[in-house]
Amino acid sequence: MNVPEDLRYTAEHEWVRTDGGTVRVGITDFAQDSLGDIVYVQLPEVGSTVAAGDSFGEVESTKSVSEIYAPVSGEVVARNDAVVEAPDTINSDPYGDGWLVEIRLADDAEVGGLLDADAYSKLTAG
Repeated sequence: MNVPEDLRYTAEHEWVRTDGGTVRVGITDFAQDSLGDIVYVQLPEVGSTVAAGDSFGEVESTKSVSEIYAPVSGEVVARNDAVVEAPDTINSDPYGDGWLVEIRLADDAEVGGLLDADAYSKLTAG
């Protein structure tokens, strides 16, 4: 399982890549592998606000439907419409082209409360 060292993670299997005052969010390699073939993605609109821990979208696979939870609070400033059109991109490149949204942080400190790669690896090992 791929767990990049430069990202932060949630226990719900989302990843966060920081870039100044914004973060890029996606689901982890572990999550996409557990879900199987992803066939549908629902994402929030640009301009909507999200609160850390709240559901902001969903990913549907041939096995199940899973909610996507906001790892941080803030405003959605970009969404990856390419994954809406080609949801299987999440399966093939969860940390690259399979990203979901970008969020302008309401509180930079929230990122520090997320799991690092080592903690996330331990969480998913069991």
